[in-house]
Amino acid sequence: MRRVFLIVIAFSLLLAGCQSESVKTIESLSKRQEIAFTAWDIPGYFIAKRVHVVGLGDSLTQGVGDELKKEGYFGRVTTQMNDWRGVKEVDAENLAKRGRRSDQLIDQLGEIDIQSAIKRADMIYLTIGGNDIMKVVKANLFNLKVEPFYVELGKFENRLDESFSIIRALNSDAIIVVAGLYDPTTLVTNETNEFVDIIDDWNEAIEVRASMDNKACFVPVIDLFDTNENMVYHTDFFHPNAKGYDAMAARYLKELKECGLLELSDGEMDM
Repeated sequence: MRRVFLIVIAFSLLLAGCQSESVKTIESLSKRQEIAFTAWDIPGYFIAKRVHVVGLGDSLTQGVGDELKKEGYFGRVTTQMNDWRGVKEVDAENLAKRGRRSDQLIDQLGEIDIQSAIKRADMIYLTIGGNDIMKVVKANLFNLKVEPFYVELGKFENRLDESFSIIRALNSDAIIVVAGLYDPTTLVTNETNEFVDIIDDWNEAIEVRASMDNKACFVPVIDLFDTNENMVYHTDFFHPNAKGYDAMAARYLKELKECGLLELSDGEMDM
């Protein structure tokens, strides 16, 4: 009888031990699973999507002068975008036109089909201002003075602000990438002149407007075309050639990275 009693006690202790180990194992497994899942943060670019890109502005975005017919910097950058994280496919729509000034851009932004494209856009590439300056040059060709450029600059700043406001009213989320201007007169002279200061001041106006927008990036390009030693100009000595657009595209990608593409896209795109 005593032997049976001892066996029952031993068996009970064994069962209790197994139950205890089982409970500990379940608790440990539960804790490990909870920790694993709460620490797992899926990045927004994990699921790639179709990205709609719109080009606006003048001949630089249109790609005038590109003998390889790759749509200038715009075509090169949008092609590179296919390799970005978060991008499944790029739907690029280039609406830029040679000779377009800032007042004409505002008129374009009032068109229904243009507004529809902007509403769909995830990114907008813009070049504007060069033809505004050329308008002043042509109007004062035989009597060039500094003052008319700054009178026009004030008007340009207002029109640029209006353009940004129209775009943002249509689309508050798209990344706006706007480039600065360059000075083709450096091909004629290496001396510092008043025109260089004018270009610098116009560039500052563009950069300041971009900085006022929390989803915009300014791309400086003036140093890429300060001479033609690297043969970056088209035969018209005004527009870039294919090599010049290669340099512009590389600068765009560099500046987008420095502007913080991941943050600008709310975590949905990155290089």
